[in-house]
Amino acid sequence: QVQLVESGGGSVTAGGSLRLSCAASGRSLSLYTMGWFRQAPGKEHELVAAIDRSARNTHYADSVKGRFTISRDNAKNTVYLQMNSLKPEDTAVYYCARKPIGSNSFVEAEQNSWGQGTQVTVAS
Repeated sequence: QVQLVESGGGSVTAGGSLRLSCAASGRSLSLYTMGWFRQAPGKEHELVAAIDRSARNTHYADSVKGRFTISRDNAKNTVYLQMNSLKPEDTAVYYCARKPIGSNSFVEAEQNSWGQGTQVTVAS
């Protein structure tokens, strides 16, 4: 059983930065493409960034391109999301999720079964 634990959230003013971490236990994250999702109040989960197993390929939502950077350290079994130039509309609970080899979907999204997430609040 894989457990993902998100951390690093907090409250910042617009223009500030935060670095989120997603630590895994139970299985190596090197087996998965990893993604960061967020859920703002009253909204659905949104994929903001993803990184493949080798870290050669990344994907970003248009709303965060140029401001957020996803990375991973497979030796530490951890995925990161560096968030710069934060905006009030980035306020949300952030979650990480995994996509197995050969799958088209992230497990946590498909099962609607998320970790505790980490709250990011950006004040204007």
